[in-house]
Amino acid sequence: MDIAPWIWAVTIAVLLGVIAVDFVITARTPHEPSMREAGIWIGVYVSLAVLFGVGLAAFTDGQAVDFFTGWIVEYSMSMDNLFVFILILGAFAVPPEHRQRVLLVGIALALLFRGLFIALGAAAVNAFAGVFYLFGAFLLFTAWKLIAGGDEDEEFKENAALRAVRKVLPTTDDYHGSRLTVRIDGRRMVTPMLMVMIAVGMTDILFALDSIPAIFGITQEPYLVFTANAFALMGLRQLYFLIGGLLDRLVYLSHGLAVILGFIGVKLILHAVHETTTWPVPEIPTLLSLVVILLTLLVTAAASLLKSRRTATAAPQATAEAQPSAPAHDTPGDPDGGDADRLKV
Repeated sequence: MDIAPWIWAVTIAVLLGVIAVDFVITARTPHEPSMREAGIWIGVYVSLAVLFGVGLAAFTDGQAVDFFTGWIVEYSMSMDNLFVFILILGAFAVPPEHRQRVLLVGIALALLFRGLFIALGAAAVNAFAGVFYLFGAFLLFTAWKLIAGGDEDEEFKENAALRAVRKVLPTTDDYHGSRLTVRIDGRRMVTPMLMVMIAVGMTDILFALDSIPAIFGITQEPYLVFTANAFALMGLRQLYFLIGGLLDRLVYLSHGLAVILGFIGVKLILHAVHETTTWPVPEIPTLLSLVVILLTLLVTAAASLLKSRRTATAAPQATAEAQPSAPAHDTPGDPDGGDADRLKV
């Protein structure tokens, strides 16, 4: 797939324009969006992704399937990222009306850094096909970690880089609206708003370490890798407000993502063997990958909701059984229950 430079330029310009319009709207009227508003915006972003995929189907040969598969993979992995975003925004006690701005800036930073990672990944793939061994092994390791630690409670802890920023930049304890810096007693200080934006952006860089190899397992075309990431990230902010409160019901999400990452890891290793040896190993077609990924997500969602429903039903029953039964009441005038026996004597 040969992408002309002007197509790259137009695509990036359109994406930046959409983010700019979104940022202006968010900055003009800071608020916490309702479920309806979040749903409408997600519908807009999903429609844009679908239209882009339809355009690929009309003007390319088979690239639309690669795009949709990569987009679904990135979107599903982004849902797992929302868990961490919830922890970060809660740890920094971000006011609800400013959470949109924080997430939007974090997503913009994520697009920038992922673009750099995609360029590096594409260069590595073109230079040496054996890099797919490394990508595949890393995805299998990540899948194992998700299964092994999927049920552990997590909390956000500042990493070394964020602690270093705090040491270099004096930081206030309180928010000052949406301002990133403020002058107090003649001294310029950083507000928690800037710190949480840095935390979200840096966290997404870590997420890119497994999401970028995963999508390279679907397609090695940098243009498709970048656009799939962009469309998945652009809808992530509103997805936070739409299903943020429901994420705790997706109890098997980590297991489903582990299956997807493990499947793509095997696909990458088979591709590496095919490219670097003469062994007659089969390659997994992208259409089959799309079917496996969709079925895995459907089964994961259904099993999670069924588990959550059973837990919610069993909780009141367990509470009722745990309560001690009321003591038997004696008849009036018989505190020790012995009146009848005394009458017989």
